[in-house]
Parts: sequence; structure tokens; C-alpha cells
Amino acid sequence: MTDLPSETGGAAPGEAAGTILVVDDEAEIRTVLEDTLAEEGYAVRLAADAEEADGLVQGEPPDLVLLDIWMPGADGMDLLRRWVDGGPPPFPVVMMSGHSTIESAVEATRLGAYDYLEKPLSLDKLLLTAEHAMETVRLRRENEALRNHGEGARLVGDSEAMARLRQQIERIADSHGSVLIVGEPGVGKEAAARALHAQAGRSGPFVAINSATIAPAGMEAQLFGSETGERVQSGRFEEADGGVLFLDEVADMQPDVQARLIRVLEEQRFTRLGGSQAVHVDVRVVAATNRDLDELVRQGAFRSDLYYRLNVFTLRVAPLRDRPEDIPALVEHFMQRHCRAQGLRPRAFGDDALGVLGQHAWPGNVRELQNVVERILILSEADPVGVDDVRSALGGGARPQVPDRLFEAPLRQAREDFERHYLEYHLRANAGNITRTSADAGLERTHLYRKLKQLGIEAADYKNAD
Repeated sequence: MTDLPSETGGAAPGEAAGTILVVDDEAEIRTVLEDTLAEEGYAVRLAADAEEADGLVQGEPPDLVLLDIWMPGADGMDLLRRWVDGGPPPFPVVMMSGHSTIESAVEATRLGAYDYLEKPLSLDKLLLTAEHAMETVRLRRENEALRNHGEGARLVGDSEAMARLRQQIERIADSHGSVLIVGEPGVGKEAAARALHAQAGRSGPFVAINSATIAPAGMEAQLFGSETGERVQSGRFEEADGGVLFLDEVADMQPDVQARLIRVLEEQRFTRLGGSQAVHVDVRVVAATNRDLDELVRQGAFRSDLYYRLNVFTLRVAPLRDRPEDIPALVEHFMQRHCRAQGLRPRAFGDDALGVLGQHAWPGNVRELQNVVERILILSEADPVGVDDVRSALGGGARPQVPDRLFEAPLRQAREDFERHYLEYHLRANAGNITRTSADAGLERTHLYRKLKQLGIEAADYKNAD
């Protein structure tokens, strides 16, 4: 059984965001990267050369490797070739170089590198790349877990909106036409795609890729594969042969990739990056987006011909606020799931507690409800779960009330107090993650650091915030 999925990743409060291995022969760079990544909540391991790095990944593979190309002895390209020789490594690799050339970037991409960064490094770009790479790791692990457990897919809820969605899926399941699934973040678009795949009974696998988490330079290789000499790396289209390829956040796909995708949808064939021989596949493409593609087409930000190719059938997944009658079934579903996964004791939710959940606006949709249920099960011992437990869990993401004293204070003091409340709210919501907080607040990281120091706020204090 597949849950209505969370459409964004992230570490649970108190957990490391992931493990990153930094491989660079310059001690100063290793120190800067270690400090920067640790500040963002990552567990960091360091290696000064290729042999040390190889030993570390053999012992306990990291979630991501930042690999310098130019090092004494075996360089980064040699090490990357060694890692991919027996197949794709279980971690993405981001190459770094102060002597970059187009040829080295292309070679790294063809070998399977996730991305290629030039030195001197932009720490903001590096952190964004790391975050995207970690999201890719999370999605791959989720897909692998689903395949390993042989789980089917079902849509939870008996509301009119969900009944209509099931009917639409049943009608189009046996067609070969492409499908576009639209809906707000967190509503369960991937769950709808999996239900479509299960209903159709296609013999091939369900393969998912999130366009927003793949670096633009590596997107073509991810989708279509690559060839370098004797080495052939399959892409997601080949992996999905006979089944479904789910393109999440398709609106974020780069224009050149959009153009290639049109031809694949028309011909069901393509050539790998660096290759010359056509690869034939039988793949049904299901795309999803939370953005208005009609408007993006009008703006010229999304190709109209691709839009019409993808939009043979449209499925709309309603937001949770429009189907509150589904909440009791979803609560039971997530409660059973978390109890099985974490060894927790199943508990009942009282009618009054379910009533409070039914009145919530759910801006984060099903994803938010899943997090609230997990929070209640971990932090509360009550059985049945009551109103106070639910309100406490919902309060974890609530916005702070503006104190009345702000209106009585001088403007300068009131502004400073508001800024403190504002930044503390975003730090708490992002578990102390500086990159996400700076993005939410619209501030450069350096400006945010200065503001936090000025207000006496320690971001580290919020890493375990619930």
C-alpha cells in the first residue's frame, strides 16, 4: 500500500539532514565546507585524497560526495570512474574544480556525476545543489522501498472528490495517453499516479523523477542515459520500459530537455547522451505540477507543444480543505503506518480531536496532516488522543501572535521585536536551516547571519524545534 506522499523532503527534527563526504586535498577548503555544511545540519566526513575517500565509502556510503577533480595521485575523475565501474554508486557525486573546462564537465556528466561546480565555490549554490541532491536520494529510496515491498497503490478517503478521482483513473487506466496531474503541494499527486499505474496493470515498473531536484546540467543524462566509450549508463526512460515514468514538478524542466521530451513522446525512442544508436521504449508518461501551466505557456516559460502532448488526460487532486470528510480515514491510515514503521502503540483519536483536525485549514494538505499525526504519536501518550494533544501538535507550525506591547513601544523597538518574532518563526519552521530560512525571508545568507547576530538569535537553537 502506498501512502499519500509527502512531496518535499527534509530531516526529522533532531536528525542529521544527511551525510556528506567532502574530498579535497586543500585543508582550508575542507574546513570551510565542513563548517558550512554542519551549520545546515549535515553530518560531514572529510578525505584529503582519492584513496582515503574510497576507503570511507566502502565502509559506510555517504548520502552525497563533493569531489575535487585535481588532486595528487588519483584525481577525482579517476575515482568517479572507479565508483561507477560496477554500476551507479548509491550516492550522487558533485564534482568541484578550479580548472574547469567544458570537456571535463561533459565527461563528468557522462560518467554519471550529479552536477559540476566551479571554484571558487559559491556556498549558496553549493548548498542548494546539496539540498537538491539529497531530495533525489530521498525519492530514490522511497521508490526502491515501494518496489521491494511489492506495495500497490490506493487513494485514501471516501469524499466525493476522491470518488470522482478514482472514477477518472479507472476510465483512463488502460489508455496509453499521457496524463497531467495537477494540484497544490502535498495533496498526493504521486499517489494518484501510482494508483493509475496499479489500475492499468502495466507489467513494467513505476519510475519517478522530480524535475525540481535534478541539476539542469544532469537532467538529460538522468532521463535518457549516457554513453562514454564502452560504458553505457541507462536513464529513467529505459528503467521505466513497459511501465510508467512519473515526471514530478514538470514545470521546472529546462527548455532543451522539454524539446527532447516532445520527440520521445511522439516516437517512443531516443539516443543516450553521447550515443548515436536509437533506444526504443514503451513508456507511459505521467506528469505532475502545482503550477499553472496555461499561464506558463502564455508567458513562454513552458513549451505549448509539450503541454498539449502531456495533457491528453488531466487529473485534479483536490486540496484537503475541500474534503475534510477524508480526514478520519487519513488519520487512521497514517497512524497505522507510523506505528508499524516506528514500533509505536496504535491509539484511537477521539471524535472531539477529529473535529479539531476537521476545522484546520491545512495549507500543507495531506503532507501536513501526516506530519501532525506523527508528531502526536511521538509526543503524546494519551489514548484516546484528545483535543489538547491535537492543538499542541497543530501549534508546532502555527504563526506567533503579535504581542500588544509592540503597539505601545517606539517604532524602532517594535520593528526589532517583530523581526525577532518573524525570524524565530521561520527558523522554527525550517528546523534551523539557514538556506531555507534565507529563501523564505528573502534575505541573502550573509544579511541573515548579520541580522541574527544583531538580534541575539542562535540558529542552532532551532535545529530540534518541533
